[in-house]
Amino acid sequence: MDRGTADDGTPGGLDALDARLLHALQVDGRAPFARIAEVLGAGDRTLARRWARLRAAGLARVVGVTAGEAVGTAEWLVRLRVPPAHCVAVARALAARADTAWVTVGAGGTEVLSVFRVPEGRVAPLAALGAYGPVAGAEAYRVLHPVMGGRRWRGRTSALTPEEVAALRPAGDGEPSPYRGGLSDLDRGLLQALASDGRAVYPDLARRLGWSQSAVRRRLEVLRGSGAVRFDVETDPRLFGATVQCLLWLGTFPARTASVAQALSADPEVAFVATVTGAHNVFAIAVCRDIAALHTYLTVRVPALEGVQRLETTPIDAYTKREAPLRDAGRGRPRYRVERPSESC
Repeated sequence: MDRGTADDGTPGGLDALDARLLHALQVDGRAPFARIAEVLGAGDRTLARRWARLRAAGLARVVGVTAGEAVGTAEWLVRLRVPPAHCVAVARALAARADTAWVTVGAGGTEVLSVFRVPEGRVAPLAALGAYGPVAGAEAYRVLHPVMGGRRWRGRTSALTPEEVAALRPAGDGEPSPYRGGLSDLDRGLLQALASDGRAVYPDLARRLGWSQSAVRRRLEVLRGSGAVRFDVETDPRLFGATVQCLLWLGTFPARTASVAQALSADPEVAFVATVTGAHNVFAIAVCRDIAALHTYLTVRVPALEGVQRLETTPIDAYTKREAPLRDAGRGRPRYRVERPSESC
């Protein structure tokens, strides 16, 4: 099939059922295929085969995402300016760290951006980063508030009706709240395992963690009910006709920071937005159909937001890591490689 347009006209290579399946998994990443089949009106075996095909091709996977505010961790955006000859090595080294996520290469291979998750009250370990290669400059921004909440890039969450979404939404999903009593060893192991495969079945999780299936099931229900973990679908945006991704750094008037962030979060082009510390008050990720669409968004939509003083942009060239490293399908070991941004969005 041509990657540009699916047989039914869906942009990017998905047919309508694929798009509906991915949207359903975004609503509930651990929903059994039988339950999804009831809502979508398709066979559960058909859905399972389609998911296996997408996952085996590296086009989609479900990951467990830990809410820092629920488990007492802080997120820092760390922006490194690196000589192009060393950019890939630095990105791979950052991806290998357990405390990083969302490692990207941008600006033509001259910048590496990563998210560090550290215990609340600590800062990103900038002093240690020089060991990975020459760094020409470093900036750290504390993430104050992710604004979008449970919403995701609209390009991949528009296939289901509101009624279908309501039918799939899991009971007990909570907003992140302080996790009473702290994380146990089982909790930590479970969160790490789910970061690699959010749909891992209970028998596999129990074997990996050395606990009973019933204990693993109970702990996951508690973590999920408190909002400490949610499940996200990482997909190739080219499947939805989007070929360009860009980091946005916005400087705003203080009184307008919240309203600018909220306005951005409602835009169909935006995949993530948060308020941050530093010279820029708002950070966002835009996903657009092509360069022309990005140009229109940056020159028409963003300037129209009341309160924006300045805008800096960084095109994303590649991803090295999302929530967790991709795993070698044959050997089950982490593999770190720089990917095109469309391979794991």
